Amino acid sequence: MGYVYRGFFKRLIDIVCSFLGLLLLLPVFLLLFALVGIKLGSPVIFSQERPGRDGKVFRMYKLRSMTNAKDTNGELLPDSERLTPFGRMLRATSLDELPELWNILKGDMSLVGPRPLLVQYLPLYSAEQMRRHDVKPGLTGHAQVNGRNAITWEEKFVLDCWYVDNISLWLDMKIFFSTFKSVFRRSGISSSTSDTMEFFTGS
Repeated sequence: MGYVYRGFFKRLIDIVCSFLGLLLLLPVFLLLFALVGIKLGSPVIFSQERPGRDGKVFRMYKLRSMTNAKDTNGELLPDSERLTPFGRMLRATSLDELPELWNILKGDMSLVGPRPLLVQYLPLYSAEQMRRHDVKPGLTGHAQVNGRNAITWEEKFVLDCWYVDNISLWLDMKIFFSTFKSVFRRSGISSSTSDTMEFFTGS
């Protein structure tokens, strides 16, 4: 049953849910686009290359949550200085992640899976950590409902690889619905030393 779910039903669920999500949330998207444009500027959509399944790079879409404020040398200011209260709200509620429904519909991502990280991390993973790319990255994942940015990179990768080995419909449902609980509690949004998550420098 696990292989059937991985090979067919997981993708079918992704297509149905992402399509319905994009359709039903259209008014929310329009409102968010307007608010982001007013409060943070344009473009309202932030895109960045991220590694997907087997390390294949794709372009992931999110709502902008930071300004483009720069220092006197023209360099972008640190994240903590560009992240406004409105941007923090978007991240805390995970509303900035909603455009990833388009990535799910396209097949770049899944509803549930290890979160897609930065391309520059690829050469830094150990062989075990690299197994997180054996499946499609997710809008939410096992690590996201078990600490998110409040846990260490090593703990996060252990959770990601455990998920890869234990994918099932029941597990995906549990993670998906636990995500709402985590968002409501606003838990694990920041690490202990940063507004987001420190850069991974290797284990």
